[in-house]
Amino acid sequence: MSVAAARTVFSLLSLTLILSCVAGETPAPKPKPLFRDFIGVNGHTVQFKPQLYKQVCRVVRDYHPMEWDLGKDSDYKLDFPMARNRVSWEQVYGSWKKEGFDNDVCLMFETLKHEQWKDMPKDAYNYGLKFAQYFGPSTHAFADSAEVGNEPGKYSDEKYRVMFENMAKGLREGDPKLKIATCNVNVGKSGDYHKSVDCVKGLENLYDVLNIHTYAQLVNWPTWKRSYPEDEKLPAYLKDIEKLVDWRNTNAPGKDIWITEFGYDSSTKPAPKSGDFSKWIGNNDTEQAQWLVRSFFTFAKLDVQRAYIYFFNDNDTPQFHGSSGLTRDFKPKPSFHAVGHLYRTLGEYRFVRAVQEKKDDVWVHEFVHGTDPKKVIWAVWSPTGTQRKADVELALEGATLAKAERMPMVEGDVPAVALKPADGKVTVSIDESPLYLFLNK
Repeated sequence: MSVAAARTVFSLLSLTLILSCVAGETPAPKPKPLFRDFIGVNGHTVQFKPQLYKQVCRVVRDYHPMEWDLGKDSDYKLDFPMARNRVSWEQVYGSWKKEGFDNDVCLMFETLKHEQWKDMPKDAYNYGLKFAQYFGPSTHAFADSAEVGNEPGKYSDEKYRVMFENMAKGLREGDPKLKIATCNVNVGKSGDYHKSVDCVKGLENLYDVLNIHTYAQLVNWPTWKRSYPEDEKLPAYLKDIEKLVDWRNTNAPGKDIWITEFGYDSSTKPAPKSGDFSKWIGNNDTEQAQWLVRSFFTFAKLDVQRAYIYFFNDNDTPQFHGSSGLTRDFKPKPSFHAVGHLYRTLGEYRFVRAVQEKKDDVWVHEFVHGTDPKKVIWAVWSPTGTQRKADVELALEGATLAKAERMPMVEGDVPAVALKPADGKVTVSIDESPLYLFLNK
């Protein structure tokens, strides 16, 4: 090959490499997670009952009060696994691990006011370092991931960045295998319960996960009324997630996005006659069950890797965030059975596509088995909030129907739904509880 020809080939290869690098700035979306890795629940320290909740998921998030470890002294000499108040984190997180949970620990520093920190950069770094060294996957493996704060809205953006940068440095140095997540972030300005994602811009080497809370809030104060997940009138539910996905693709490609809080309140009691929650409007148990499961389906379409339900348990308190549990006084609500069935049914499957999404009519989402692509499940439901029922005809696209089940809300065997396909189609009766069609392709 002549020198001129060699130079031409080298130039073409260089140009190809440059174009590949430019194109690589926004990598393709990650493979969709299996549902066993997607479905999570928020627990809380010694109150969480791992043997009970392993029936609904294997991913759990804990609200870990750093004040339990430090008291009011940010430079307190840590004595892990014991908290300063003598709670044994080894007993707490060890019991969760024993039941097969993946533990995400939200390190809540918010109860310490920023002026109480004696040396915020130093003390935050030291806490992160000691936490990761003891709890991280490389040592005792009690924590798989850690979040720097929950909803630190009372900290200024500048103070949160100092806190995040230094604690994350400590966590990263303490155990590089420990995943690090931000607090609840949103695109735009910071608020009382979230920080602007710009607070961590430029610190991409210090985190693996962008964390967001989202609620199907149709109205805020004074009713706090929530709506069904497909409701296009919702001002923020899915829209905030989509904005964060776009921001991530531009500014932090390759990072995970976790929805670490979403949920619905359902109480058997009326709103109080007076006080802050006198006009509160909750949901009933049936709506909570249906809308939680359908929220998982709508989230699965998005480029997110996890979604955690708020909350694990409640005491039937009729107020905002007062009755969001999957259990009521640790007794399963209908949502417990619905989410448990979802976990067992789709645990080894991942979202592939939306087969149909007809507004106010029928939605059909397809899930495929992780190791056997011939095994397919369609989730079919009415995407409305009116307890609508209807008969719809579905083309099976060459697949054969093995069986059908409707989402249960009570304990016990799930009754099968009798269906008779004909000419490659099947007519199904749908309502707001998803119907699962087990197909072979």
